Parts: sequence; C-alpha cells; structure tokens
Amino acid sequence: MGCPYCTSPDSKVTDSRSVGAGVRRRRECLRCGLRFTTYERLQTSVLLVVKRDGVRQEFDRDKLMSRIITACAKRPIPIRVIGKMVSDIENDLQSLAKAEVSSSIIGEMVMEKLRFLDRVAYVRWASVYRDFQDLESFERVVRDLKDEKSQTINPAQLSLLGVEFPDHLPAKHRPRRRARISR
Repeated sequence: MGCPYCTSPDSKVTDSRSVGAGVRRRRECLRCGLRFTTYERLQTSVLLVVKRDGVRQEFDRDKLMSRIITACAKRPIPIRVIGKMVSDIENDLQSLAKAEVSSSIIGEMVMEKLRFLDRVAYVRWASVYRDFQDLESFERVVRDLKDEKSQTINPAQLSLLGVEFPDHLPAKHRPRRRARISR
C-alpha cells in the first residue's frame, strides 16, 4: 500500500480491526512517518453488471458511490450514510448469488433506498436513471411521491420541486417563507 502523503510503497501495519465485512488497518509510512488508514473488503466473487446495451463490466463500488453522491449533491446527507447505502446494495447483490446482474436491478435498488432517504436525491436519480424525455414524466414521479400516504411528507424537500402543499398540514411541516429585503 503506497503512502498517500509521499507515495512511498513501504509502510507497516500498526493496528488491525474487523469492521463489518472487512478489516480496518492503521498504517505508518516507513519513509515519512505519517499514519493513514486503509480498509479491506472481502470479495467473494466477481460480479458482472450487464448494461442496457448488453456490455458487461465488473461491478465498481466506487463508481456507484460517486453516482449516488452526485444525486445527493447539496443535500444534508452525511457521506457515511451514502457509504452505508452502497455497502447495503453491494451486500444485497452478493446475496443474489448470481455471476451477472442487470444495471436496471442496481438502479432500482438505489431508487428504493433514496426514496426513503431523501426525496430530492430520489427525483434526481430517477430523472437520469429513467431518462425523462418530457416534463410530464418528471411531474408523474413527483406526484407519486406526493401521493404516498404511508410515508411522512417532507414539505421542505418537495418545495424545491415547486409542489404545492395542502392547507391541512400543520404549520411546523410547511416550508418557511423568507422575507425579502428591499434595498
């Protein structure tokens, strides 16, 4: 493992601990003396993702993580929560015990998790994943979110999409109006 500070390939392990489905190792660079942490995950088998066009490529955890981070940009979601979501999806894929999985299955798994985590991130993911071609498709997804009675409505998130709120919602659940400052 190369040092992230001086790029020296020589380091020693000072501490190892089991974490979830992997190992956390604390390392010290033999050249510069600085410490850094690495994480190792057990990969049971190579998982191939079958894209829409039929191309097969190896599942890339980092690629999935970066795509979800993009969907969650400027949202109050800690990176560790996104990391946990990616780990859960990866574990779910491994538990399918298949050598190949369709990219649509992964997309649906992400959508399901984002639906309950953050609705704005969900709509962002859905707009790219489902390749909305018109405004009606986008409005349909927002309407479906609004119509779900089993979940609590988070008006602050839906207000960003221009959705109107019913008058029967208590004031604490309505978005606050910001006062305009005249100059």
